[in-house]
Amino acid sequence: MEIDVLTLKSRLDAGEDLLLIDVREPYELEEFSLDAVNIPLATIPVRMYDFDDDLDREIVVFCRSGVRSAAAQAMLKQAGFTSVLNLSGGVLAWMEQLGSR
Repeated sequence: MEIDVLTLKSRLDAGEDLLLIDVREPYELEEFSLDAVNIPLATIPVRMYDFDDDLDREIVVFCRSGVRSAAAQAMLKQAGFTSVLNLSGGVLAWMEQLGSR
């Protein structure tokens, strides 16, 4: 499942309890950053267990364009996380539609 930029923005503005995971590399955060946990895609298999308590929490994963986060979404779902959404278009779509946070 995916979530679009406008829906995510609306839910964040409403104060919903979402776990945001940015799967980009740390150097990419200079381009644009949301208030998210940064877990690069290559480290997801090891780091996902850092948030076992969030198995049933709604998680939104994102990257630059949505490709790497789709892979992260698949890994998390396979590991038992029940509600993982991929940000459609990633931060490129966010910047195009909303500018900054």
